[in-house]
Amino acid sequence: MDYFAGIDIGSTAVKVAVIDEDRQILGSKTAATGALVYKNAQTAFLALLSEIGLNRKNITYLTTTGYGRKLFEDADETISEITANAIGAKQVGKPYGTIRTIINIGGQDSKAISLDEDGNVCNFAMNDRCAAGTGRFLDMAARNLEIKTTDLGDFHYNAEGTPAAVNATCAVFAESEIIGLLGKGHGREEIVKGIHFSIAKRTIRLVKRVGIKELLYFDGGPALNKGLVASLEDELGRRLVIPEFPQVTTAFGAAIIGQEAYQFEKEENEQIADEKKQEAELAEQYKSTLDPEFSKTEANSCGTSSCSSSC
Repeated sequence: MDYFAGIDIGSTAVKVAVIDEDRQILGSKTAATGALVYKNAQTAFLALLSEIGLNRKNITYLTTTGYGRKLFEDADETISEITANAIGAKQVGKPYGTIRTIINIGGQDSKAISLDEDGNVCNFAMNDRCAAGTGRFLDMAARNLEIKTTDLGDFHYNAEGTPAAVNATCAVFAESEIIGLLGKGHGREEIVKGIHFSIAKRTIRLVKRVGIKELLYFDGGPALNKGLVASLEDELGRRLVIPEFPQVTTAFGAAIIGQEAYQFEKEENEQIADEKKQEAELAEQYKSTLDPEFSKTEANSCGTSSCSSSC
């Protein structure tokens, strides 16, 4: 059995996925990227292998993606996160239908990716200049509101009043705005709901740049936030496909790319071996058609006394 690994090294988190030759996920893991990018990615990778009963030698092909992909020196191949995300979403989304639009919200950027009917990337747009509307922005908001990031969804659904208006388009100004709303007596629940709608509106503007086509797939760590999902669906007027493990879709896609590359190389080598075998067989067949007297290695004299050549 061959095994393949994909590592998505993002700005805030490392995501690892390991699959078998049938593209079944054997395990996945997330960890903080931190300052020691390669060390932390390697630690997460080896920890996952240990958890699923494998070691580094069992991995046939390792593919890395994400902003830190080239820092992982042990990789067999590096690939763009746009491509890896598209391939991962296409595979994970099969039970739901054909994925045509991907919304990805990461730690420091957000992306909208448009796919054709075959799952190939035909257009994409990114917001990587400001952290507003990203996972880091949600972390900042939770910190200022003194709640856990994982509890933001519950606070959203517990809001009883009108969502607070969070209009700032910059993460720094938005932080000041949140503090100001608290000072004016707004409840944390209403502020959280307002933040989610603010992110949803920014994200939809990004998606409109590539075109909104169903089915829509939402991945990245913030896809675990049910309040943000609800806000996006409300703004879109459509349901979103949310995978079971949205944060590892891109790592999964990278692993699939590795499996495809290895399979292609394997089939190519087998074809070359078959061609060489056929050439050898043809050569043997050709030899067998020759007159045995002329195929002997020792020279025979033609019987002409005046000729010194052997033929």
